[in-house]
Amino acid sequence: MNSQHCQLDHLVVTADSLQNGIRFIEQHFGCSLQIGGQHPRMGTHNALLRIGESCYLEVIAVDPAVPPVNRPRWFQLDDPHSVSTPRLAAWVLGTSSIQQTRTAAINSLSHAADPGPIQEMNRGDLYWQISIPDDGRLRLHGCMPSLIQWKTTPLPPARLPDSGIELLRLELCHPRAAEIHSWLQQIDCSQTPSVIAGQPSTSRLLRAVFSTPAGRLTLEGDRIEHG
Repeated sequence: MNSQHCQLDHLVVTADSLQNGIRFIEQHFGCSLQIGGQHPRMGTHNALLRIGESCYLEVIAVDPAVPPVNRPRWFQLDDPHSVSTPRLAAWVLGTSSIQQTRTAAINSLSHAADPGPIQEMNRGDLYWQISIPDDGRLRLHGCMPSLIQWKTTPLPPARLPDSGIELLRLELCHPRAAEIHSWLQQIDCSQTPSVIAGQPSTSRLLRAVFSTPAGRLTLEGDRIEHG
């Protein structure tokens, strides 16, 4: 019997600075983000936006106010090309058994898609475990999710104001997207919002579709389309 409970936890938008990332999202979404805080072990800081009852969007960047860290940062933030423009870079899968979910990913998709060793993290009164590759690189161009298991409540979405924005679906656009989708089905990932294998499969990016007060909005890599 599968003892895991998994569902989409949050989307990750990376940028060369937190200010630029916030400006990018607020300009297009027509809303205000809430400043999150610092991650001293990773040398980063973030801002958050609620995009559903159980999920949120995170803008994250290197924090210039903290000393350099002695390991690669998560979400490929040390790569200047990767953060040259704000973009939807990654997504994070919540799980009730992070080690079991990681093992299932390796068994299903090979070590090339390993979400990474499990690390203990905290920000303020939030504590969690998260998978972080030792090299800090995104797996399968961000289509393979990081894994997170929260150890405190309430979780970020419950702490954020209602933005009026709802994530409708997340599409994985990658040659191995169908394999990832199959793995998600194997671990009984809750499909609310839905995570699907997107098209065209030759692309290597994430595509998120939102409902907003101003209409439908699609965030695809570093591009945004309205309507």
